[in-house]
Amino acid sequence: MKDGFVKVAAVTPKVKVADVDFNCDEIISEMKKVAKEGAKVIVFPELCITGYTCGDLFLHDTLLGSAKEGLKKIVKATKSLDAIVFVGLPVDYKNSLYNVAAAVSHGEVLGLVPKIYLPNYNEFYEARYFASGADIDGVVPLWKDEEVTISSEQIFVCEDMPELKIGCEICEDLWTPEPPSISLVKSGATVIVNLSASDELTGKDTYRKNLVSGQSGRLICGYIYASAGDGESTQDVVYGGHNIIAENGSVLAESKRFTNNAIISEIDIKKIITDRRRMTTFFSEDEDWLTEFNLKVSDTKLTRYIDKTPFVPSDKLHREKRCDEILMIQSMGLKKRLEHTGCKNAVIGISGGLDSTLALLVTVRAFDILGLDRKGITAVTMPGFGTTDRTYDNAVSLIKALGATFKEVSITASVNQHFSDIGQDPLNHDVTYENSQARERTQILMDIANMKNGLVIGTGDLSELALGWATYNGDHMSMYGVNASVPKTLVRHLVRYYADTTYDKKLSKVLLDVLDTPVSPELLPPEDGKISQKTEDIVGPYELHDFFLYNMLRQGFGPSKIYRLACEAWEDTYDKETILKWLTIFTRRFFAQQFKRSCLPDGPKVGSVAVSPRGDLRMPSDASSAVWMSELEKLKDAVQKR
Repeated sequence: MKDGFVKVAAVTPKVKVADVDFNCDEIISEMKKVAKEGAKVIVFPELCITGYTCGDLFLHDTLLGSAKEGLKKIVKATKSLDAIVFVGLPVDYKNSLYNVAAAVSHGEVLGLVPKIYLPNYNEFYEARYFASGADIDGVVPLWKDEEVTISSEQIFVCEDMPELKIGCEICEDLWTPEPPSISLVKSGATVIVNLSASDELTGKDTYRKNLVSGQSGRLICGYIYASAGDGESTQDVVYGGHNIIAENGSVLAESKRFTNNAIISEIDIKKIITDRRRMTTFFSEDEDWLTEFNLKVSDTKLTRYIDKTPFVPSDKLHREKRCDEILMIQSMGLKKRLEHTGCKNAVIGISGGLDSTLALLVTVRAFDILGLDRKGITAVTMPGFGTTDRTYDNAVSLIKALGATFKEVSITASVNQHFSDIGQDPLNHDVTYENSQARERTQILMDIANMKNGLVIGTGDLSELALGWATYNGDHMSMYGVNASVPKTLVRHLVRYYADTTYDKKLSKVLLDVLDTPVSPELLPPEDGKISQKTEDIVGPYELHDFFLYNMLRQGFGPSKIYRLACEAWEDTYDKETILKWLTIFTRRFFAQQFKRSCLPDGPKVGSVAVSPRGDLRMPSDASSAVWMSELEKLKDAVQKR
């Protein structure tokens, strides 16, 4: 640092969304590389420990706890480095979540700087998760016996070179009319670091470069800008890793975008001080922020009631009221869509199973509200290789009882022709064998809807969407999905409610038999005339999956806590090994199948849990499940040792 030159670096590491261990290893590796090259101030991107694009996963204790442990690993790695390092992570403080930059040096966290301005426009929705750090001044307990100040009004001063005073702002802070860097510089900061996650749009790089260089010129300071890059979710946007080092209006170094480069240059601190002396508007108002806060964490025996069916009220009157309300929400949602499109026709595939039965009941109610003839509802049965007499008969009886137009289209010949076209052996009952049938049925429904100028009504439910138990562009697709936020356990009660309250005894009888039929996609040939493919034998009991789903999305619990609660709630029904088995499958499928939920058709939200990508679940399709699966592996080891 002789003559006032300080070597600095802006680094974009490779990340995996929500995979903290991977990200921290990459950060440490890159940190050591640039430190070896002499960098004394090292800046990484915003939320780099977790990845910026975690979406609703930021609300989960599992990810937040893992982020803190990841920070600890990074802190330990700085013990042997002569540098100050800035890394980004989410931190919970006083029941709020903050997007912070951690300043780390020589094995110590010097402070946490929270982001002040949270973008919540266009592609950004940070205010969904984070609180502004504008007025925060406190102490965060990071680990046992270790606390750190959290405040946006911190300046990190080098004892050996007092002129090196570093202030920090985060991404959007710079893009506002009053960036925090203004007050930081007025309080003495000579270098501003910016941890960013700025996505790439045509021409945005030029604006970003001008913004950084212009701010360094206005404030007569060094400016180190590190932005997120490759590895962040590309679900809706792309991050280019555009890193910039500027000094008093001049760009000293700039990375090539889309390459995850580390850039290094030297900021002349003495030159900055000299230039400022010529100005009379710079002055120092450094302040100290110190607050102590401690929490003792201990295990607690649970005595509270744990609802084993959280989606279904246990009280009969409450349950009936809820069922009627949900049916009305579903029906009104479809009513509006029919009105908006001017459609007086609807097309729906009827299998004789629970989901399509509920969807038809909802469609009938929507038509009744609009005063439309129920004959405008074309209910299509599409028997195939796995259709049984029981489900077929129930489908036909249901359609006739409700007064819809009955239509039957066998898929056997068309699917066999398709098998011949693509070279699929009909005796090979693999995923192609199954999915070809689902996609053929969807094609039939879509084309009939075109013929009738109508809408295809989706039948898939929330539990299936959570597990990804739907054929992509098969039963996954529709023009309006009325069951999209209704979990399977609740579907059953809605159909039963309808059966119990209808005056039509024939309809009630059919509905009760549908309720008594095993859940199945019926894509494999029956055995002795009976259903051979039972969904819950393959993916697990829906009553457990709905319990997992509720506690994961609504409560934000991690695997360990969900497992503990499930063992308490279901101890009379399932043993601990079984619960852990299905929880593991649920977690793995939930992450792996997000791509199906990312392009869901429209459909009404009816409860507190939903997975619409436009509403409740802004989760990247390519988020890593590594943290969650690692926790489950530890649970498995613990269970096996008992």
